[in-house]
Amino acid sequence: PDKGATHTVDETIKFLEKKRDRLQSELTDLVEVEFSRQLALLTTIKGIGITLATALIITTGGFTYFQNAKQVSRYLGICPTYEQSGTSVNIRGHINRNGDAYTRGLLYVAAWTASRFNTKCGETYTRLRQNGKPGKLAMIAVANKLVRQAFAVVTHDKEYVDGFVSNRP
Repeated sequence: PDKGATHTVDETIKFLEKKRDRLQSELTDLVEVEFSRQLALLTTIKGIGITLATALIITTGGFTYFQNAKQVSRYLGICPTYEQSGTSVNIRGHINRNGDAYTRGLLYVAAWTASRFNTKCGETYTRLRQNGKPGKLAMIAVANKLVRQAFAVVTHDKEYVDGFVSNRP
């Protein structure tokens, strides 16, 4: 390969990486100003950090675009989908992958931490694994639970309490 061309490509990559980092920083600053309360609430959930909280707020418009948590998980593409037609009834379900792949990836990585430190997420992961489900499927279920917890925390405007048990029937 031509050394000049390689050098130009490397310089372009460095420039774009700096630009990306600067834009992410500006976006995080904007979210901290405009959605400071929601950001604070979301980061009380064990497993959700600043990066994921920012991505969730941006992707969902501060959770104002949706009426319930099921709609949010469907939008993000992490809820299970089953397709059956005619004789094709034995097809395994999968996630729908409709939403933002970046946010979905952040949720999957956050699910690892949540399965260890978030009581309800850990219970979900353990239960599914004991029932013979694959590890990745259990992690997607934990990610789905994280989205539901995030939606509840933001819509009720209350901090997350680890291990909280509702008294509703």
